[in-house]
This record gives sequence, C-alpha cells and structure tokens, in this order.
Amino acid sequence: MSYLGYVVAAYAVFAVVLAWDLVSPLLQVRRELRAARRRAQRQAAARTSAPHTPSVTDELTR
Repeated sequence: MSYLGYVVAAYAVFAVVLAWDLVSPLLQVRRELRAARRRAQRQAAARTSAPHTPSVTDELTR
C-alpha cells in the first residue's frame, strides 16, 4: 500500500496555503494604499473647492 497520493496531496495543500499567506497581505497593503490615496484626493479636493468652515469634527476631544 502506497501513501504517495496522500503525501502529494498534503504537500499541494501546504503549497497553496503558503502561497495564500504570501499573497494575501500584499493584496491587503495594495488595497489600503489605494484607499489612502483616494482619501487624500477627496480631502485635497474638499480643501480647494470650498473655504474651510469650522465644524464639530475639528474640535479636540478628550
């Protein structure tokens, strides 16, 4: 009786999980960088389009 099929399957699963552990954080970093760029663009557009009026969110909190 040969366990070759089980061993090959176990290594294949290991390789897939290892690849996912590598790729997943890279995708998350790309997504967060894209969100930060979009947020900065929105804030820059908001600053140039209208004069700044103080709001409740500008106040310091304790």
